[in-house]
Amino acid sequence: MTTEIPPGNRLTAHDLSLRYGERVVAENLSIDIPDGSLTMIVGPNACGKSTLLRALARLLQPERGSVILDGQDISAYPSKEVARRLGLLPQTSIAPDGITVADLVARGRFPHQRFLRQWSADDDVAVAGALARTHTSELATRYVDELSGGQRQRVWLAMALAQETPLLLLDEPTTYLDITHQVEVLDLCAELQESGERTIVVVLHELNLAARYATHLIAMRDGRVVAHGPPADIVTPELIQTVYQLPCSIIDDPETGTPLVIPAARTRAGTR
Repeated sequence: MTTEIPPGNRLTAHDLSLRYGERVVAENLSIDIPDGSLTMIVGPNACGKSTLLRALARLLQPERGSVILDGQDISAYPSKEVARRLGLLPQTSIAPDGITVADLVARGRFPHQRFLRQWSADDDVAVAGALARTHTSELATRYVDELSGGQRQRVWLAMALAQETPLLLLDEPTTYLDITHQVEVLDLCAELQESGERTIVVVLHELNLAARYATHLIAMRDGRVVAHGPPADIVTPELIQTVYQLPCSIIDDPETGTPLVIPAARTRAGTR
């Protein structure tokens, strides 16, 4: 049975007020994630990127405002239904002791299990495909706590892919990865988006990689959206100065033609 999706984008947020205890992270924050996009959220440390992602995934209850998933407030769904529609790879994840890679990735299939529908051949296919796509198949029988940081990050991504949700939220998925594996992960995100399989939202620190891969870029500072749109339309020296307080030049990436940020050089006096 196919879930009927109301008109409009599947994931939006309206007038969010987000806080941790007494600390206000964002006020009146609204965003709209274009369906079928690879949306990257960028901005300086502590600007609210990861907090926003947690609210979109229903891990953080807004003090005010709403997150709308497939036409209704996300809080109206049972937890398992949210997990069938939206997957999240958080910034830090802790695996149970003594669990193998294959068993951890298989946990991504939990939202699809029901009382009368236990493990099936479809689950086997989903897990094998997720392992293959993240180049972790050869790690399947190893224990997660034996792996390097980069290997563990790819295994967590495999678990998120095994969940097979139409929406996938990734919080710093390139953490701990060397440049080769960073590009592999972002290439995979681009392939998933281009194939029409998923709408993907990524919080990323690497601004130039975000500008290279994003079809839609959201730039944040101090809990608010400063600009959003295609990278070629919004990435300017003025935006980088506003968001990062960094003087720079913008040139075309020689590989892709996307904006490439070149920070101003340090002078002998230590100024830019």
